[in-house]
Amino acid sequence: MEEPIRKSRQEIRSEETKSSIREAAGKLFTSRGYDAVTMREIAKEAGCSHTTIYLYYKDKEALLETLAIPPLMTLEQTMLNIINHNEMEALDALKELSRQFLRFSLTHKSMVPVIFNMKAGRVDEVNPQSEVNKHRNQIFAYLSEALNRIIEAEGTEQKTNDARILFYMLYGIVHTYLSNEEPIEELLERIVPILDEGVEMVILGMLKKHKLEEKLSKKRKNKNGRNAQ
Repeated sequence: MEEPIRKSRQEIRSEETKSSIREAAGKLFTSRGYDAVTMREIAKEAGCSHTTIYLYYKDKEALLETLAIPPLMTLEQTMLNIINHNEMEALDALKELSRQFLRFSLTHKSMVPVIFNMKAGRVDEVNPQSEVNKHRNQIFAYLSEALNRIIEAEGTEQKTNDARILFYMLYGIVHTYLSNEEPIEELLERIVPILDEGVEMVILGMLKKHKLEEKLSKKRKNKNGRNAQ
């Protein structure tokens, strides 16, 4: 049996420095906002020189990607597994996606603003330049796909707007509990029923709205038809 390769002191110090830099960046991005923070300030918070930080991260965006992409990819894969679960009813799938989004966000409370907000672009952007936004948009796309299996809205813009409404509801619940210090399982046990009911109410409202729009559209067509005679 081969002996595990031991890391040198230099390698250990490098990993510790990188970890300190990531922790400092996450703290400053969250408290002051991405745009307001400089690399020099991150280095100072991490306890390293402003030249050392560039040995590991070329700029703030590289740091943002390091902080946000790994957890986003984890959530992406979880959502994809739910989307591909063919035996799950459409509403159950949407509820489970919403629960997983909530669990993920409450598990990463301190990083939620960094993971979802920093340098965020439009969710309907076709080819986002930012790698972080590519992953954010994919998560939004999974929510939109699951929602449209129930609503079956017509037109890309309407589908996107429906998904935005759902996302705003989810994100509002997340932000309500970001400062809550209950154990996560106890917290989820308490608020998941509220989340499920919220999803049902959003769906019901959308279905009623689209049904009303169809009814009004038919009335307008009939009226225009009579006027043309």
